[in-house]
Amino acid sequence: MAGSGCAWGAEPPRFLEAFGRLWQVQSRLGSGSSASVYRVRCCGTPGSPPGALKQFLPPGTTGAAASAAEYGFRKERAALEQLQGHRNIVTLYGVFTIHFSPNVPSRCLLLELLDVSVSELLLYSSHQGCSMWMIQHCARDVLEALAFLHHEGYVHADLKPRNILWSAENECFKLIDFGLSFKEGNQDVKYIQTDGYRAPEAELQNCLAQAGLQSDTECTSAVDLWSLGIILLEMFSGMKLKHTVRSQEWKANSSAIIDHIFASKAVVNAAIPAYHLRDLIKSMLHDDPSRRIPAEMALCSPFFSIPFAPHIEDLVMLPTPVLRLLNVLDDDYLENEEEYEDVVEDVKEECQKYGPVVSLLVPKENPGRGQVFVEYANAGDSKAAQKLLTGRMFDGKFVVATFYPLSAYKRG
Repeated sequence: MAGSGCAWGAEPPRFLEAFGRLWQVQSRLGSGSSASVYRVRCCGTPGSPPGALKQFLPPGTTGAAASAAEYGFRKERAALEQLQGHRNIVTLYGVFTIHFSPNVPSRCLLLELLDVSVSELLLYSSHQGCSMWMIQHCARDVLEALAFLHHEGYVHADLKPRNILWSAENECFKLIDFGLSFKEGNQDVKYIQTDGYRAPEAELQNCLAQAGLQSDTECTSAVDLWSLGIILLEMFSGMKLKHTVRSQEWKANSSAIIDHIFASKAVVNAAIPAYHLRDLIKSMLHDDPSRRIPAEMALCSPFFSIPFAPHIEDLVMLPTPVLRLLNVLDDDYLENEEEYEDVVEDVKEECQKYGPVVSLLVPKENPGRGQVFVEYANAGDSKAAQKLLTGRMFDGKFVVATFYPLSAYKRG
C-alpha cells in the first residue's frame, strides 16, 4: 500500500496525513542507527487501535548511512509483505514516503503497535527467571513464526529478546524487525545477528568479513534456532548469557554448562519437569548447524505437552483486554442480591472511566467466586484501568488488578 507524500521538519509534527487519514504522533518509542519508531493513533476513529510508525533515514543522514537506511527499509518491507497474515509476525498496515527536502526522502512503515518485549520481561524477572508458562508460551509462538518464515525461504537473522514482543490484542508473542532478514541461499548481508545471540557460523562469517575474506558457506535458517535457544536459556535462568556463550568453557562443553544451569534452578522448584525444556534448548545449541533441530520439529517437543499455568506475575506483566479484580467482593455482598447488584453497578461505573466496558462478570460460584472480570473494547483501555485501579481502596480493602486471558474469559 502506498501513501501520499508530506513534509516534516527535524522532528515529526504532532499530526500527519497518510492513506487518506489524519494520524496523531503521540510519542517516540525508540530509535536506532537507521530508524526511529513512534506511537501513532488515527484521528476521527474512536476506539481504533494505535499503531507504530517506523521512520527510516532521519533528517541529515547522508552517504553510507542513507544507503543503509534505504536498503534496510526495502528489505524489511519485502519480507513483511511476503510474510503477512501469520499470527506470530507483526502486521504491516502500509508504506509511505515523506520528504524533508526534494532529495531526502524518508521511508515509513506503519505497523501494528505491540506491547512488552521479552527483554523487558527479563528485567522484570529480577534474575529469578520467567515462569515455565511464559517460557512455553514464548517458545511455541516464536517457533510457529520461525516454522512459517523458514518454510517461505526466509531467515530472520536478528532474533533477540528486543525483537519478540507481546500482542495484547492477540494474546501471543510476535516477531518484529526484519531489517537483516534474507532469503536462504541468497545471503546479501554478511554482518548478521546481535552479539550474544549470534550462531557460531555467523560469528565466523563476521570475522572473515572484517578481515576482508569470503566465507565458503552462507548461513541458513539454523542461525535462528541458535538465537532462540539462547533466549530460552536466559528466560529460564534469569541471567544474560553473552559472556558465558563467548567463554572458552562454553566452547569446550556447552552441554555441561546448560546442565549446571538447570541443576541449580531445579533446587528452587524441583516439582517442575524442566528436563524437557533443557533437552529442547540443547537441540537448538549444537555448534554444527546441520545438527540443530528445525523449528517445525521443535514444536513436537514433549515440553509443549505439559499444561503449565500462569503465575499472578505473568497476569500483571502481559496485558489483555480483560481485567480481573481481586479483593473487591466478600461473601456478604454475594449472598444479598440487592447489595450484589448495587456493588456490581458501582464497580462498572468506576471501570467505565477508563474506556468502554464490553462486559462485566462477577461469578457467585467457584471457580472465580467473588472476583470481578471486566472486558474492555481494547487492551489500551484495560492497561490504563489496571494501572489506576491497582492499590485503590474499595470498602476498606486494597484492590488487586491483574489481566486475564480473553480466551479463558470467553470460555466462562
